[in-house]
Amino acid sequence: MIERRPLAQLGGDHLDWLDTRHHFSFAGYHDPKRMNWGALRVWNDDTIAPSTGFAPHPHADMEIITYVREGAITHEDSLGNHGRTEAGDVQVMSAGTGIRHSEYNREAGPTTIFQIWILPNRRGEPPAWGAKPFPKGERSGRFIALASGLPNDAEALPIRADARVLGATLKAGDSVDYTLGTDRMAYLVPARGKVEVNGVGLDARDGAAIRDETVLRVTAIDDAEVVLVDAAP
Repeated sequence: MIERRPLAQLGGDHLDWLDTRHHFSFAGYHDPKRMNWGALRVWNDDTIAPSTGFAPHPHADMEIITYVREGAITHEDSLGNHGRTEAGDVQVMSAGTGIRHSEYNREAGPTTIFQIWILPNRRGEPPAWGAKPFPKGERSGRFIALASGLPNDAEALPIRADARVLGATLKAGDSVDYTLGTDRMAYLVPARGKVEVNGVGLDARDGAAIRDETVLRVTAIDDAEVVLVDAAP
């Protein structure tokens, strides 16, 4: 089963500093049929204007993954961490028992991100933050784990969840397969380019909610960049 969720039909809001689209219920957007997809709770598609961003605010008991599509995001938190994550790279914040953070676009142009929240599979641990570059050339024609709580993903940023976040880049006409466990759920979004997933067409930034599919074949119609979450039900 693959349910296409077109970008134009997503919830969201447009503010003077933020254009945001929500794949799942979030903030002022509520759809009881789109509360989560297994352990995946939030997938926000944000465009942040220059010299603006999210002021300091708290989180607890959530794994928050930020995938930067364009520009860069500057992070500061109550642990004293400070970092700038550029396009194509990833940062992870394990909120744990509690953390305050801010995320600002300090760049001259807009910054676009996917912000992904995944429910943790353990609680009561201290908060943590980390970031890592993932050169797009290294994921050409294949999925690599960007953030993961599963075994054998040692190169990925660690998360405290029964899930992994993966990325791939594809040239037009190329395909890549991903084996999804029979008891797993997946959510896939092309960051850019048109793709087909097991024959279902997706435009850039559309979502695909996937279950009961053993193997996913992703075929690029255009040059494409794809982000996939594989999560426990």
